[in-house]
Amino acid sequence: MQPKKSLGQHWLKDQLTLEAICASADLKETDTVLEVGPGQGDLTAQLVKRAGRVIAVELDEQLAASLPKLINVPNLEVISADILKFDLTQLPADYKLVANIPYYLTSHLIRSFSESPNPPQAMVLLVQKEVAERIAAQPGQMSLLSASAQLYYQPTLGQVVPAELFEPPPKVDSQVIILKRRPKSLFKGLDTKLYFQIVKAGFAGRRKKLRSSLAAGLSIDKKSADELLKSAGISGDLRAQNLSLPDWHKLYLAWQN
Repeated sequence: MQPKKSLGQHWLKDQLTLEAICASADLKETDTVLEVGPGQGDLTAQLVKRAGRVIAVELDEQLAASLPKLINVPNLEVISADILKFDLTQLPADYKLVANIPYYLTSHLIRSFSESPNPPQAMVLLVQKEVAERIAAQPGQMSLLSASAQLYYQPTLGQVVPAELFEPPPKVDSQVIILKRRPKSLFKGLDTKLYFQIVKAGFAGRRKKLRSSLAAGLSIDKKSADELLKSAGISGDLRAQNLSLPDWHKLYLAWQN
């Protein structure tokens, strides 16, 4: 079966890399693993050897129908569905997400899982190398994606996977990103909707200084934006990429008041 460009399908066949992805997930026989977009089952075949239960959610109906025939084991359940519409509350509370996901889905999927009522305890994802670096970025290189993901998860960069190991090869290299759920919330009593209103406003004008981007994003004048930043102890001459999560929290508290 040929990969479908419309679904962003690039199949990884390299056994050593597939094993390394599983190793990054630290799988045990008691684990339930959710795999997104199993494709022809190359990663699935490794997961079922290591985890007690694997639930593979595949959007492509043809692939979903053929996978149980390719990997006929009792601990695999294949579901034909759109992962963004899948009910995660039916999974056990300590499940893990392991997947080689389409590039176009990365940001949406991470946000959706992070903010779910039943988020995974860990996510091990093979994504575009540049995106993996953005997720794990530190202040100075932060983005809306890293500020969002790191509120809930602690990221670690894993193995780089060259483009030529995929069928068909994508235009760029990939990298494993390991996201471990924070054992407790970074900030107590956080109104995430209000918090992300501030963060999104800051990153709306990425090349602009904070006073300008916050003024535009929060629909306030620059003087009010400067007062907001001053009360949070943050220079208006900085850019959003320079701020740490505690800095955003200070701005959130200042905006509340």
